[in-house]
Amino acid sequence: MKIGTPKEVMKGEARVAMTPDSARQLQKLGYDCIIESGAGDAAGYNDDTYKEAGVKIVKTAAALWKEADVVAKVRPPTEAELKKSREGQLLISFFWPAQNEKLMKQAADQGTSVIAMDMVPRISRAQKMDALSSMANIAGYRAVIEAGNNFGRFFTGQITAAGKVPPAKVLVVGAGVAGLAAIGTSTSLGAITYAFDVRPEVAEQVESMGAEFVFLDFEEEQQDGSASGGYASVSSPEFTAAQLAKFRELAPEMDIVITTALIPNREAPELWTKDMVESMKPGSVIVDLAAEKGGNCKMTVMDEKIVTDNGVTIIGYTDFPSRMATQSSNLYATNIRHLMTDLTPEKDGTVVHNMEDDVIRGATIAHAKEVTFPPPPPKVQAIAAKPKEKVKELTPEERRAQELAAFKGQTKQQVTLLAVGAALVLGVGLIPGMPASFMQHFIVFVLSVFIGFQVIWNVAHSLHTPLMAVTNAISSIIILGALIQIGSTSLLITLLGALGIFMAAVNIFGGFLVTRRMLAMFQKS
Repeated sequence: MKIGTPKEVMKGEARVAMTPDSARQLQKLGYDCIIESGAGDAAGYNDDTYKEAGVKIVKTAAALWKEADVVAKVRPPTEAELKKSREGQLLISFFWPAQNEKLMKQAADQGTSVIAMDMVPRISRAQKMDALSSMANIAGYRAVIEAGNNFGRFFTGQITAAGKVPPAKVLVVGAGVAGLAAIGTSTSLGAITYAFDVRPEVAEQVESMGAEFVFLDFEEEQQDGSASGGYASVSSPEFTAAQLAKFRELAPEMDIVITTALIPNREAPELWTKDMVESMKPGSVIVDLAAEKGGNCKMTVMDEKIVTDNGVTIIGYTDFPSRMATQSSNLYATNIRHLMTDLTPEKDGTVVHNMEDDVIRGATIAHAKEVTFPPPPPKVQAIAAKPKEKVKELTPEERRAQELAAFKGQTKQQVTLLAVGAALVLGVGLIPGMPASFMQHFIVFVLSVFIGFQVIWNVAHSLHTPLMAVTNAISSIIILGALIQIGSTSLLITLLGALGIFMAAVNIFGGFLVTRRMLAMFQKS
C-alpha cells in the first residue's frame, strides 16, 4: 500500500506530516511513500531530501489523492480536499470532529475512513501517538519566546555598572503539557515563574521545575480537579470566583502572563478578565494559547497581536507550532509513524483497522461508511491523582503523648542493645588466656559499632547513601595503620598492609566521589 502526504493548503501552515526520517521508518513497515512536490519546503525539507529517502514525488495534490491508499496531513481537510478521497481510503489528520460534523458526515458517505489525531486517547499506551501533546509542548515553549520578543526587558535579573535590572515575573495559568513547557522555558531564561492549575497533583511538578505554585485558600482546591481524559475538569462557580480573585491580586505584579487552559471541543474559560488587563503595568505581555477557542482573555483577537490603551500587548496567535515548522513536523510525523506501526501489526504494508483496539477505535471518527464519533470510553482510563486524605490535627497533649511513647520505645531498644553488648564483652573476657590489650580494643570496637548504628538508624533514608559515603571516607583513617605496617620485615604483614592501603584508598576516593554525585543531583544546572 502507498502512504502519501499532500501540501497543506491553509494559509501560513508550514508543517508537513511526513519527513524523510519518518518515510524511512514507514518503508520498513512495508509502505511505499509519496509526497506532493514542495510539501516540505516550509519545514526545511526540499524534494531532493525526500528523493534520497526513497520517497516518490508527485506534481499535484490531485495525483497524490488518487494514488495513495493512506493520506496523512496536518490540518483538517477542506471540503474540496475531501472530495478527492475515495471509498476504502484512509485519511489521518487533525480533524476536530465536534466542530466539523459536516465534513465527518461527508467522509462517511464517501466510504473514507478517518483517524483524527486530536482524538487519540490519553492513555499510557497511546502517548507515542499523542500529537496534541507534541504540539502543545512546542506551543508552550514558543509562547515564552514570543513573549520575550515583545517584552522590553531581560527575563533574568542583572546588576551592572549601568544599574540594576530586576528579573521578570511570569505567571503560567494551566500546568498541562503546554504549561509545563512554558514553565521550563521561563525558569531556564531566569524569570521568577509562578504557575496555577486546578489539579493539586501538579504542584510538585511545578516546584520541581523551579517555579512557585500558586495555592488558593479554598477548600475545593484540595479535591481532585482532573477529568478522565487527562485534562482539567470544569470547576464550580465558587472555586472560579476564588481563582479570579487570586489572579486580580497577582495581575499588577506580573510582567508576562501565559494562559493555556483549554479542554478539547469546549469553549475556552475566561480566566484573565478586562479589569486584570487594565491593572497590569505598561509593557506587560499576555500570550493566550487558547485564542483559537475564544481565548482565556476575552480581549484576545485570534491570530493577531494587539496593544491595549494601557500598553499591555496581547498575543493571540494560533500557529505557534507552525512557527517552529521543522521541530513540529518531526514530532508530528513521528506520532503518525507510531500510529501506522499499530495499524500494521504484520509489517507487511497492509493496514489492519482493528476497531477493537482502544487507541484505533478512540481516534477513528468515520469508518465503513458510518460516523463513529463520539467513541466509547477507553477500557483503560487516564489515571487521576487520588484526593489527599485530611490529616487530623493533634492537640498539644496528644502530640506530647505520641513523642513520649516514641522516646520510651527508642530508650528500650537502646537499653536492649547495651545489655547484649555488655554480655558479649563479658563473654569474650571470660575466655581463658585473653590478653588485656585485646579487651581494650574490643571494647572500643563494640562501642563504635553501637554509636555508628545509632547514628545511621536515625538518619532519613534519602540521606543514607551520601552519609555512608562520607563516613567511609572519614573512617579510612585506618590507612595510617596500614602505612605503618607496610614497612614490616614480614612479607605477610607487608602484603596485608598493602591490601589495607588499597581498600582504604577506595573508601576515601569512592566515598567523596559518591557524595559529590549525590549532591549534584540536587543542584540546578
